[in-house]
Amino acid sequence: MTAATIPAEQRAPRPDRWAAAFSGLIGAAVALGTSELIAGLLSGASSLIAAVGQTVIDLQPPGAKDFVVALFGTNDKLALELFVAGTAVVIGGLLGLIGRDRFVLAAAGFAAFGVVGFLAVIRMPLASPALGALGAAVSVAAGVQVMSWLRAAASVRAGGASGMPDWGRRSLLVRGSAIGIAAVAAGLGGRALVQRASAAPAGADQAIPPAQDFVDDLPAGSDLSTEVPDLTPIVIDNARFYQIDTALLTPVVDPATWRLRIHGMVERETTLTWDELLGLPLFEQYVTIACVSNEVGGRLVGNAKWTGVRLREVLDLAGVQDGATQLVGRSVDGWTAGMPTAWVMDPAREPMIAVRMNDEPLPPKHGFPARLIVPGLYGYVSATKWLGELELTTLEAFNGYWVPLGWAKEAPILTQSRIDTPRNGASVGAGTVAVAGVAWAPDRGVDRVEVAVDGTWHEARLSTPISDATWVQWVFEWDATPGSHRLQVRATDGSGTVQEERSTPPAPDGARGWHSATVSVG
Repeated sequence: MTAATIPAEQRAPRPDRWAAAFSGLIGAAVALGTSELIAGLLSGASSLIAAVGQTVIDLQPPGAKDFVVALFGTNDKLALELFVAGTAVVIGGLLGLIGRDRFVLAAAGFAAFGVVGFLAVIRMPLASPALGALGAAVSVAAGVQVMSWLRAAASVRAGGASGMPDWGRRSLLVRGSAIGIAAVAAGLGGRALVQRASAAPAGADQAIPPAQDFVDDLPAGSDLSTEVPDLTPIVIDNARFYQIDTALLTPVVDPATWRLRIHGMVERETTLTWDELLGLPLFEQYVTIACVSNEVGGRLVGNAKWTGVRLREVLDLAGVQDGATQLVGRSVDGWTAGMPTAWVMDPAREPMIAVRMNDEPLPPKHGFPARLIVPGLYGYVSATKWLGELELTTLEAFNGYWVPLGWAKEAPILTQSRIDTPRNGASVGAGTVAVAGVAWAPDRGVDRVEVAVDGTWHEARLSTPISDATWVQWVFEWDATPGSHRLQVRATDGSGTVQEERSTPPAPDGARGWHSATVSVG
């Protein structure tokens, strides 16, 4: 006897199509929310959303980063996580619909995606496989249970499910939505707990001794932002400093168990504990760092005071072998950056393992407990956060994370400048107008900045430089006349090189071009 010949009153009850899909959608939301909550409550567990998102980042094809950043800017990670969560919820709805006749198919689909999530979790170096398996299993079980419950409640009108409430369409939507909202709240709460766990531990400030070689107070005239309110400060505070990395969740690193391994082409492999690193002489310096993704006129660049250990002193402990042409920094989460050994060893600059940022312990999002700061190189080939390893090798033997994705292997920071005020499209009054911004060429320094008004160039006034490794501010007092005017800026670095006019995208080795702004004078 086929299903079609079974009398209607003898068939197993099943929900309407919309109710089956709705139950799967809410079940998926509950699974995701449960995963986030477990990740927040159990150190070593991982969010399924973050794990899958991190896998997407790690497996991205060349050019994907540029496309996503162009669409979402610094909100690219949030966009990715929302995409992962949204996709999972939609798939949950489809599974609910597929399981309308055979619930076991929907449950099996949830289990399959739990396995996918678990496999993504165990790819993460800091995640516990056992807790990852537990989190995935509990999350899937919670999602399947909620889906089953809503599905059974929706089946009442189709024949009655013993012991279930008789909910109508409106009641099912309202109560199911309430469960979904609770799942979202649990997920947000779990993510908040994860972020709290990533804060620098109490006592970190006291554990870091004062620097033995410290910088003097900023020289007079080094910060012109008191004259021009809309001008970027010469030192960016930690909360406003740009953040670019590939970690969806900030790695939580316990300094008590942290180790720095120096290996590869060295005379003796060396491992330093946190206390041993801090036992080396600390020094301070101001350094401007920049992201290679920074567009012309962009703000993925910043200047801070860094405190740390001289990188060359740490390498000397291991003894760098002749022929080691590349130094690879490796994060505790597996991210890598490779830089020429000759750049690091050049006495003209002072690369460092930083442990403080603007007189505070490194904020976790900026690399606590230790990170690399290498003056003059873009961050993707140098600025390793959450530093765990230093490996000496050759330039031919290894490519850092971004090189196979189409970015240049060697990447000195280009000479660049930016107009902060007036902004493009702004309207200003006639008379004296302060045109101002910043210019940088670490570690060559900036000798000159020029501003063009409708094609005619004028020299700007520079702030007193802190060092060749930092940016400068510039101001041009413009006698603005009524009408529409185009402003442009270009810098000349300490080597005499003028900033390039030709426009290029950030890939493969940094954006080129003169920043401009069109303003209206009334």
